[in-house]
Amino acid sequence: MSSSAERPPQGVPTLTEVVDWRDNPASAGVPVAPVDEAAIAAPAAIAPPAEAPLAKLPTEAELTEQVLAQVQRQLDLMIEYRMREALMPLLARATDNLVRDARNELASTLRDVVARAVAQELARYRNR
Repeated sequence: MSSSAERPPQGVPTLTEVVDWRDNPASAGVPVAPVDEAAIAAPAAIAPPAEAPLAKLPTEAELTEQVLAQVQRQLDLMIEYRMREALMPLLARATDNLVRDARNELASTLRDVVARAVAQELARYRNR
């Protein structure tokens, strides 16, 4: 291997480098908001964050419903996949058979209609 394949391109930091974005925020490609010096100097002026309410733990019945809903979705997808997998060849054969039978019936009916029309025209010529 060549040494250029082992080294990253120039300007790209490696995982072992420490990059201080404060020195050059424009190089990060991210807009940087101006720093409020007063807020840094007087941290007591900043109100403590409000405590987030504890998330309500679900009851056993709610957990059961959630698990059943997830299992039902997975079963529905699996059943649909398996049904498609099993029915596709059967439906393709049935469709082919229906098309073949319809063509045969149509050809037979068309032959009968043409034969009657020809017979009627011949009868008209004979009666003249």
